[in-house]
Amino acid sequence: MRMDQKTSLSRQPKAGRAAAKGGRKLKKIKELEVCEPAETKPEAQQQEITQEEPAEQSLLNDSVQLPAEENKHNISTYDVPRPPSQPKPPMQPKLERALSLDEKTWRRRFKTSQESLRDLNDTASSNDSLQELATSLPSLNHGPQDGPSVSSNSNGSLKTSHRNPNVSGRLTENKPILTQIMPPVPLPLLEFSISSQSLRTSNKIDPDCVDYSNSSSDTNCVRQSSSLSGRRLSSMVFDNRSTDSMRSNFSLLTPIRSQDVRNRSYLEGSLLANGPLLGADELDRYFPDRKIGIFVATWNMQGKKDLPDNLEDFLLPPDDDFVHDMYVVGIQEGCPDRREWETCLQEILGPHYVLLHSAAHGVLYLAVFIRRDLIWFCSEVEYATVTTRIISQIKTKGALGVCFMFFGTSLLFITSHFTSGDEKVYERILDYNKIIETLQLPKNLPDTNPYHSNSSDVTTRFDEVFWFGDFNFRLSKDRLGVNTILELDLNTSIPELLQYDQLSKEMNDGSIFKGFQEAAINFLPTYKFDVRCDTYDSTSKQRTPSYTDRILYKSRQKDDIQAVKYTSCSVLKTSDHRPVFGVFQVKVRPGRDNIPLAAGLFDRELYLLGIKRRISREIKKRQLMKNQRASLVCTIS
Repeated sequence: MRMDQKTSLSRQPKAGRAAAKGGRKLKKIKELEVCEPAETKPEAQQQEITQEEPAEQSLLNDSVQLPAEENKHNISTYDVPRPPSQPKPPMQPKLERALSLDEKTWRRRFKTSQESLRDLNDTASSNDSLQELATSLPSLNHGPQDGPSVSSNSNGSLKTSHRNPNVSGRLTENKPILTQIMPPVPLPLLEFSISSQSLRTSNKIDPDCVDYSNSSSDTNCVRQSSSLSGRRLSSMVFDNRSTDSMRSNFSLLTPIRSQDVRNRSYLEGSLLANGPLLGADELDRYFPDRKIGIFVATWNMQGKKDLPDNLEDFLLPPDDDFVHDMYVVGIQEGCPDRREWETCLQEILGPHYVLLHSAAHGVLYLAVFIRRDLIWFCSEVEYATVTTRIISQIKTKGALGVCFMFFGTSLLFITSHFTSGDEKVYERILDYNKIIETLQLPKNLPDTNPYHSNSSDVTTRFDEVFWFGDFNFRLSKDRLGVNTILELDLNTSIPELLQYDQLSKEMNDGSIFKGFQEAAINFLPTYKFDVRCDTYDSTSKQRTPSYTDRILYKSRQKDDIQAVKYTSCSVLKTSDHRPVFGVFQVKVRPGRDNIPLAAGLFDRELYLLGIKRRISREIKKRQLMKNQRASLVCTIS
């Protein structure tokens, strides 16, 4: 029998004999360890031996590499081969740790999340991280199920897992750590400047600025703020609107550097100076096309005390979509209470406008309203008057002039009332000549172009001139002939009537208003009507209808003034004259800081009074509507 065993051993391969020899040595080591008292063994060694026993029974013809912690405790690593001819030892009961409720819940959630994260095309996960997690999942048992918890190595060997592995993509402190899932296609880069509707909504941009949405496409630069550091702004994604709205010194206004405030002089400057208050930078910021809109109106009120209720149709016509930058209103034979008239104008124009200046010469009134955010670019306002009557104390005929500078453009507005009478053309020419020679303007304002100025003509000393009023020039035709022409259609009657106009004839001859122009007339004669009627004079005098109320303009540079609208207001019928108004676009040039600035001066008392009137009118309107609704309720008894 020994020979058979010896023969069989000789037939075994060397690896089998080494495995049998190693098995006998391992058996002896176990017997020694069993004999030792359990109290003398370290607790770590007891746990390690407990983990070794199931591993020895389950590994067949494979090499087992124990964890690194066991090598630290001086426990050797053995390769335990098992001969194929030996019978498999009986299976010992598995020692498994009971799972807690939290671990069971976690396993169920992990399995569900693993299935939801699995990419069928294997494109969403990097380095097969989910598959590695699925392989390492049984390591939570800390014991064998069908065998020990193992993971595949690159060399094909098995490596036992330990309790808390600190490996990327595995488990750390019983919590899953998933590797980063990268998109299959690189995401587009985030732009530095964006245009966001939500930003515009959150910042509550004024809806009146309809062209503000185009400003984002003009520039994408970041402007430094005094309240926010550049480092903070550079790390944010924004557009110009959001940046401007974040800063307290921003809205639609351009920020001003502190150094510019230190170096800038508002009283001295030149056209080429850096950042003057009235320079090109400020002008281009408010008026990119360097043009302003001016509303000019004239009306002979016939001295009526009662003011009409529908003045809004005069100053704010229904067919105008937008208001204008400046409103200039000249009155002849004005109402006795001039302050009441100006308050009524302020009430209608509302809080967006302020009264820059108002002047009077007897019953001649002139008021200049301007948008309140433009008063800082106006110079001091000067005015002068001229009486054309023989007796200077009678101030019913004459002229009133007001002048000022807006940026670098000098403006002159003259309203006048000439001598009346159908045949007094020569007297009216004398009135004109006396006004241009006697009106002493400007007084302290600089002349923007003194080489083209004439001391005998006030209209040559300004860049832009508007002359309007009741000039009293009539139609050189009898009443019957004019009535016959008025019966024709409008397109035919107006050109026919203008052939008899005295003013047009004298201007063509060069005897009056030299250098002035007038927009095309497309309205009926504005004089003389029966009060509160559309019928021309029906009294015994039978005055001839005429174009007495006119607006003329003159500029130093050609095409600086363009007429946009020129018409009459037929809804105001409290006088025998119909108001005439025109809308003009005026070119503005940059100026210097050495002019006497108005420094935002306006009539504050009138401004507050107009706002109170506007509020009271709104309250009365609401009360009237409430009373009307109440009157519609009836009861049946």
